[in-house]
Amino acid sequence: MTDRRIIVKVPASTANLGPGFDTLGMALSLYAWIEMSESASGETVIELHGDHLNGISTDKSNLIYKVAQMVFKEAGVTLPELNISMYSDIPLTRGLGSSASAIVGALVAANALVGGLLTDDKLFQMATELEGHPDNVGASLFGGIVVSAWDGSQAAKVRIEPHGDLDVLVAIPAFQLSTEKARHALPSQITMKDAVFNLGSSSLLVAALASGQLELIPFAMRDKLHQPYRAALIPGMSEILDKATDYGALGAALSGAGPTLLTLVDSKSARKAELEAFLISTLGKEGIEAQTMWLKPCSCGTVVQVLSGQEAETSSFMERIKGELGV
Repeated sequence: MTDRRIIVKVPASTANLGPGFDTLGMALSLYAWIEMSESASGETVIELHGDHLNGISTDKSNLIYKVAQMVFKEAGVTLPELNISMYSDIPLTRGLGSSASAIVGALVAANALVGGLLTDDKLFQMATELEGHPDNVGASLFGGIVVSAWDGSQAAKVRIEPHGDLDVLVAIPAFQLSTEKARHALPSQITMKDAVFNLGSSSLLVAALASGQLELIPFAMRDKLHQPYRAALIPGMSEILDKATDYGALGAALSGAGPTLLTLVDSKSARKAELEAFLISTLGKEGIEAQTMWLKPCSCGTVVQVLSGQEAETSSFMERIKGELGV
């Protein structure tokens, strides 16, 4: 039995960025932490900390436990009983990649626990299959902006380093929206004209982000593939997408499946307070309470800390991570 404790720090993510449906993802400076070790008691113990994990199971139906067992099976290792702890600043079912961060964190922690037997690409393939699309998991695993494609059996990606002047302002409504419900709002078919529009927008957005030409983002971030159909689920969303650039944003999008709304902002902008007030007031007019949060693109993907020997016994999980918490 190993006495190692693994602690991983996983960034949140936003997906789509407007036109890049299921293909574009960006890691954000909001985090979840997962600790994993082999159980000394012969029983699995799962502890959840913080306000964002309410309702998550603490038995072997827990997603982190199940994903860890997939890693062990793939690596040819048997570790049926685990100690797992998790703390998250990422709100659940808000479009900020909470499920992707849990999947990625579990994969990376379990792999580190057995000595890194699986490659990063293998973890990416497993994460994509579990999540159903590669954008969120790719961003949380590798950090930065991830451009990805998946054909149902194989995922591929290119990572782009975010521009240093890029800030992110999110407005997180005080209600949850399941990905399943958001996907049910989408049509089964779209016109050729709309498909070509999104191909052009997505391609231009990737080029703008890769080349640092932030002035192209307002034109490139437009979408006709999914956001118009989901707007009815989030009152005020259409107005924010249409007018955010009038209040200083580079562009606006629904974050993932929502309901969080995201704006990209030049860090040198003098209109940040104006933009923030616009988001809050627009949602407020619809009776929606929302929390705004200024974030940065996160260049780092999942970070692993391995504790062993006396170091593994000297402090608790929460003691280890408290210096990084924004509390």
